Amino acid sequence: MQKGLKLADILTTVVISIVFGIVYKLWGPFYYFVKPFGLHIDQFIYGMWFIAATVAFLVIRKPGVALLAEIAASSGEFIMGSEWGLEVLLYGVVQGLFAEVAFAAFRYKRFDLFVVSLAAIGSTIGSLIMDFYKGYIEALAPWNLALFLIARFVGAILISGVFASSLVKALEATGVTQLVRSATKEDFDQLNR
Repeated sequence: MQKGLKLADILTTVVISIVFGIVYKLWGPFYYFVKPFGLHIDQFIYGMWFIAATVAFLVIRKPGVALLAEIAASSGEFIMGSEWGLEVLLYGVVQGLFAEVAFAAFRYKRFDLFVVSLAAIGSTIGSLIMDFYKGYIEALAPWNLALFLIARFVGAILISGVFASSLVKALEATGVTQLVRSATKEDFDQLNR
């Protein structure tokens, strides 16, 4: 299988990202809805903002897809009027880069739940770097910061790891992913004839 992104790969990634850009935009009000309940429930659902990278990578399975997906999804969210403004684009770049690092660590050859969960953790680390840069996390008391971090990491693994993997497996069961990538080398060779 060729490693470089083809136009079809890019377009498929962008379409996936547009869908998640809409989800991201709708997730913002939900995030603020659960925030008053306390116990960092808002951080537990924060992982939804990383899912474009993991789903797109699981579908396309090529270098650069996770980064492209997060940039495109955050751009879509921004265009639809994100409450965070241009800042959402910077978050998208950083989160996509950190997800990409996790996939690159396995040379883009592993597509299992463990690697996808590592990408979710990578995106979480990227988001936390941005949050520290903004300067509001370090003001939390140590016990509150620990709860904040645990909730964000667990939520990211569950949403952008487990849920993303399950979603793509369901798509694979329908045969939709066969339109984008072949299941076997023989199938791919058939496409090149």
